[in-house]
Amino acid sequence: MSYVLINGEIVERSQAKVDIEDRGYQFGDGVYEVVRIYNGKPFALSEHLDRFYESAEKIYMKIRYEKMELEKKLLSLLNIENAGTCSLYLQYTRGTAFRNHVIPSELEGTLTAYILHGSQGRNTSLMEKGISTILAEDTRWLHCDIKSISLLGNVLLKHKATMAGCAEAILHRGSTVTEGSATNVWMIKDGVLKTHPANNLILNGITRQKILTVCKRNGIPVEEKAFTVSELLNADEAFISSTTLEITPIISIDGVKVGNGSPGELTRTLHNLFVKFIEEECQTTL
Repeated sequence: MSYVLINGEIVERSQAKVDIEDRGYQFGDGVYEVVRIYNGKPFALSEHLDRFYESAEKIYMKIRYEKMELEKKLLSLLNIENAGTCSLYLQYTRGTAFRNHVIPSELEGTLTAYILHGSQGRNTSLMEKGISTILAEDTRWLHCDIKSISLLGNVLLKHKATMAGCAEAILHRGSTVTEGSATNVWMIKDGVLKTHPANNLILNGITRQKILTVCKRNGIPVEEKAFTVSELLNADEAFISSTTLEITPIISIDGVKVGNGSPGELTRTLHNLFVKFIEEECQTTL
């Protein structure tokens, strides 16, 4: 039996209902987070919730639960679910109102949270073998820093990659690489990591932030600096990062090998350091 946290109460999934005029359903008017759970312990939950509230504020929406209150509710859900290694989905919409493009005032927002089915375990095969990718023009809006549930642009770009038999689309605006359809993108040249700076053109991934911390602790040089498609195609190594994929090597882009076409040494080293970092944070063994 699975459960859902909905508007402050934990109920059986079959009992969780959302009104057809909820603005999340009709406008994509809401924000979300995905939190990775390792052996029942949430990783970087505080940081995910900080971004959750920040995204809501950017769309003029106030979440009606204080952070500590919400955190306790989420931990209660994990306890009831007896969560192992999985992913927790958390969403907040502006709430229910007659359909109107004008943002209504004083609505009670709709909170939902649940364990994502099929999210158990770590995809060690992708993390060890690497993935093939395609390049795609970044045709999304200009507020990519908001973790909005309006993800149709990302979905279409991901579908383009899937249709090409690849795992991810690497997005670019003109010649400048931004991020993946659902990931952050990194390249390595001459031992230096490069990733797009955190601005409105990318989502400042929590995993991205933690990787920067790991690099700083271990003396790995990083530049938060935009790079071009040409630079990426000539990189020694490249990888994507996300909550669920952690650090996953890129071995080809549009059929062109990255480096020698296999996961690079620094990427592997960084992932091993990142796994140790997760273990320390969650006080568990992966």
